Amino acid sequence: MVNATLTAIDGLRVGHAHNLDGSTGCTVVLCPTGTTGGVDQRGGAPGTRETDLLRPLHLVEHVNTVLLAGGSAYGLDAAGGVMKYLEEQGTGYDVGVGVVPIVPAAIIFDLDVGDPAIRPDAAMGYAACQAASAEPVAEGSVGAGAGARVGGLMGPQFACKGGLGSAAVELGDGLIVAALAVVNAAGDVIAEDGTILAGTRLPPDGDRFAGAMALLPAMARLPSRRPGNTVVGVVATNARLTREHTNKVAQMAQDGLARAVRPAHTLFDGDTIFALATGGAGEANASVIGAFAAEVMAQAIRRAVLAATPLAGLPTGAAIRQASEG
Repeated sequence: MVNATLTAIDGLRVGHAHNLDGSTGCTVVLCPTGTTGGVDQRGGAPGTRETDLLRPLHLVEHVNTVLLAGGSAYGLDAAGGVMKYLEEQGTGYDVGVGVVPIVPAAIIFDLDVGDPAIRPDAAMGYAACQAASAEPVAEGSVGAGAGARVGGLMGPQFACKGGLGSAAVELGDGLIVAALAVVNAAGDVIAEDGTILAGTRLPPDGDRFAGAMALLPAMARLPSRRPGNTVVGVVATNARLTREHTNKVAQMAQDGLARAVRPAHTLFDGDTIFALATGGAGEANASVIGAFAAEVMAQAIRRAVLAATPLAGLPTGAAIRQASEG
């Protein structure tokens, strides 16, 4: 595939906006008309918007945009700018006297990475929409991944830089499954062979990885740390799926998160994955789509830390691997 990111799916556009001084930002996924949405939320500390709307038994089946943002719950303000942009385009649920754009959203906690007074707002959400394109998705320390970090088990001073990644796979006959992930995990991001790609660094020098699972037994009797650990993302397909099947794809995609992040889905995570089905490639088996949604989600998470660049004093996982091997 020439474009192996989320925008390989015809009709999807992705835009980033960020403030690197504040180490925060947001990312939007603009959807073509008639895109079916679903969601699966497994972390114990989510910051979300319009997620109930996507579940079965509710009225609205189609979504216009998905917003991912930093700034903790403050970052949900960026949705106002996204709604303004979509309303100007006449895009949204028709309520007779106008349209109401459907903008599900999820956030990460990055307030302690840069300037906590700088957060995604309506202007940033609007700017991300203006920047949206069908070009391959820019990855690394951009958009909602600008302030992301990985490996916060020993505090931010022993973490690595997180980021945003995307991946896609073609199943044949034009059928595509793709993912986009913002990686702000407490634990380690793990390669397929078990190698740590980014994660908690070992005190006092922080020049090698500690291994999150090796640290956890000593924490078993300690009070839980405050919230701040989340992977949020989107999986998408050009298959035509029902809302029930789209929600199932989101649920299955969480398996990819658990394969690539260790540990995942803790009480203080906000792990949330949205699913989108644009329908252009016709009907498909939801279980097969879900199986590959898990695969591309794991790939996107790994790509996020591999593409990350240093910011706010956080080194990349690649730099720590290189130092420990040297």
